[in-house]
Amino acid sequence: MELVITVVKGEEELFARTAHLFASATEVACAAADLRTFAVSQRPPVTAADHRGKRVRKIYRPPVLLEPVAATHLEQLVGMGADIRISADEINETIILDRRVVILAGDLVAGTRSYSVLTAEETVQGVVSLFEAAWRGATELAVYDARVAEIRVLAPRILDMLASGCKDETAARSLGLGLRTYRRRVAELMTALGATSRFQAGVRAGELGLL
Repeated sequence: MELVITVVKGEEELFARTAHLFASATEVACAAADLRTFAVSQRPPVTAADHRGKRVRKIYRPPVLLEPVAATHLEQLVGMGADIRISADEINETIILDRRVVILAGDLVAGTRSYSVLTAEETVQGVVSLFEAAWRGATELAVYDARVAEIRVLAPRILDMLASGCKDETAARSLGLGLRTYRRRVAELMTALGATSRFQAGVRAGELGLL
């Protein structure tokens, strides 16, 4: 009986088991919340030669645009021919190789993430359908990036203000903004971080290394 689901622990094992699949794939689709979940797909570092002859599509969540190294990394991917979109909706962190193999990221437990590798045709097709729906609803990187350009510049200072616990009026004056403008920028930052509260925004920012 063919084994159609394999669960692996950690990126080292995942890389050992799937490196040949990444190397031979001609179509790669990826959905990820950040640049770290599927760092395995960048090992060894991806080059233009690695992308030659491949169709590469990637969907990321908005917080990735606030990560310090994101701009350079995403620019490199686009330069190598990758098509990147941003989705404000929750997405299942997934890699699809040649529409034949699916890698699903599990939760991070005690510093180790588990991954499920699926090859069952019906399951794979179901995941492909979900990815295609997310892709259609996502926004092109350049368009979304333009929307958050200003908040990305202000983000570190706004986060400092939130962390200090100062009143909005004080924070607005410190940033040279009107009170309504400051509150709007805070709301925009929370949206970019996928946070529903200022506290959660601080937690997300800490996870991304913004604090």
